[in-house]
Amino acid sequence: MAAYGAAFRMGSFDWDLDAGTMVMDDAALAVFDLRSDEYDGNPETLGVRVPSDEGRRLDALVSYALKNGSDDYGAYFRLRRRDGSLQWTHTQGIIRRDETGRPSRILGIVRDASSELTESAARIVVDEGRRHRTSVVEGTTAALAHARTVQDIIDILNDAQGLEYFGATSLVMGLLESGRIHLVAEGPDGAFVPGTRFTRVDEQYPMSEVIRTLTPRFIESAQDFAESYPILWPHIDGFGITAAAYLPLIAQARPIGALGLLYSDKTGFTDDERNLLVALGSSIAQSLQRAMLYEQEHDLAEGLQQAMLPRRIPDVPGAQIAVRYRSARLGRDIGGDWYDVIPLPGGRVGAVIGDVQGHDTHAAAVMGQLRIVLRAYAAEGHTPATVMARASVFLHELDTDRFATCTYAEADLTTGVVQIVRAGHVDPMLQETDGVPRRIPVQGGLPLGLSAEFGRLDYPVTALELDPGQTLLLYTDGLVEQPGADLDDGLQWLSELVRSGPRDLQQLADHLCEVVDGRGGDDDVAILLLRRRGAYFPKAGGRLQQHVGQGDAEALRSARHMIRAAVRSWGAGSRADEIELVADELTTNALMHTDGGAIVTLRMLAGSDRRLRVEVEDRSSALPRRRDAGESGVSGRGLLLVDQISDVWGVESRGSGKCVWCEFLVDDDSR
Repeated sequence: MAAYGAAFRMGSFDWDLDAGTMVMDDAALAVFDLRSDEYDGNPETLGVRVPSDEGRRLDALVSYALKNGSDDYGAYFRLRRRDGSLQWTHTQGIIRRDETGRPSRILGIVRDASSELTESAARIVVDEGRRHRTSVVEGTTAALAHARTVQDIIDILNDAQGLEYFGATSLVMGLLESGRIHLVAEGPDGAFVPGTRFTRVDEQYPMSEVIRTLTPRFIESAQDFAESYPILWPHIDGFGITAAAYLPLIAQARPIGALGLLYSDKTGFTDDERNLLVALGSSIAQSLQRAMLYEQEHDLAEGLQQAMLPRRIPDVPGAQIAVRYRSARLGRDIGGDWYDVIPLPGGRVGAVIGDVQGHDTHAAAVMGQLRIVLRAYAAEGHTPATVMARASVFLHELDTDRFATCTYAEADLTTGVVQIVRAGHVDPMLQETDGVPRRIPVQGGLPLGLSAEFGRLDYPVTALELDPGQTLLLYTDGLVEQPGADLDDGLQWLSELVRSGPRDLQQLADHLCEVVDGRGGDDDVAILLLRRRGAYFPKAGGRLQQHVGQGDAEALRSARHMIRAAVRSWGAGSRADEIELVADELTTNALMHTDGGAIVTLRMLAGSDRRLRVEVEDRSSALPRRRDAGESGVSGRGLLLVDQISDVWGVESRGSGKCVWCEFLVDDDSR
């Protein structure tokens, strides 16, 4: 049987897919013009006889048959005999699968098809190859349509099946910049030629030639390459390059660069190959022009945003702060994410994180304006709720259809009291001193701009106490939102990331950004981390403020919490009960006897003696009066209580309202 197969040049093979070995009889080896001592059972060894383009076509055909559940396959292909001549060959395989349907073995034959393949049959095979090449170029063009950067295009071309099918071992690409050609893709590994990173258009290089002439250059042999480009050839002679195709990249009738395809197992180009490569070059040029425009616009927008973000974060006594920003490379431009740190009087600091709707330069411009007004309102001394409400009105009055989410936290680093206001933004997190994070549920209002449009400017305030060593984490939704995932899943993911991350604040911020960079995404990310230190105790100038609305029980509890924490932290513990009682009485009076809410302010006055001042401001201009409640009265004792407990008290007119104040002489309990 072996003699019969040899006479008709047909042999068989047994391919064990699990082991990766292929047994071929002598007749099959004869078809490949190989001796038995030249074959080691590895299918890749047959590659010495199969041109690279034919080999890739066969690999693709077999892989498709294995994956789509086929029981067999067949194909004509050409192999190169020992004398260099090409021989038409046919292979037929039967696929054996296990009980799960997984392919495990292929039994087949190979035969010399030179005598049986007529001229018309050969033409059919060639036409099939042409159609396949055309479809591959179309697929590559479709992939290029989604490329956004020049590097995206280079990656697509290096990985594209089309270039592999044409047998190119690698590519080189240069872009025309200010009259010079900038090499952005270098060809085979280790093939960089010194002095060619930037070359002139008038030099004797193939890229320079095609850019000058706007005409493709097909180098059909190594000799042609050596004779035409004697400066370049000695540097690449050792890479086995046998042919090359250099294509001018032309967009809107102007050259923007050149592409070179290098071949190591090819001589000459057919008319079909030339036409398809020229078409591919045209598609690449259009994609490159879009990518270059995108990168220019993105750099401009990113520069605009960076100019509007704080250039430096101020040193804040009593706190350690880390901020980071990462722009998304998947969107057309950068977005409106921002952060800010605002030093305030009396040992306080404001922390802002926000996100303007959209991913374009307009979003960045709106972001810059919002950052400025938020900083201005906070510096004017307004309460966090008022800061947020005024910022919403400002955005609503801008000539824009954008809205913004935002979180503003005002921290008193003396007491550790943090007042947080949220406008449609994601909840912050608090990392305990042992590194364990937890989500802080913050009652929020509508996003900035929308709350003003719908007349809902009330922003509830959530108060918490930040102990020394605890860290407040503020971030934009790009950190926790992922396509197809629930927000709660994203927050849980962030919790685990923070829990397992480094304890150093700057390293933790870097760690979060590294994960964001590795994950990718289509949204920007801004991060602000604020950790309270334990060694900051100013004795004068401290100030805390809380707005309490009518019927807002949560705000009243927050105000009481603020007072308690301030009294303890400011070293007035010996009079803590008195101060809390008086402050609560003044606040309750304001809520009961006026139409609006109250603003409670505590401040430590500077001077020769230490005095703590409590102020309660309301909208009523009617002055309070002290009266006798009588034995059976249930009210009327408030001002009497204030007068008896505080060292001094009084009433001041404040615009359309008034302020009732009292002061307490306190000892320095912290010494």
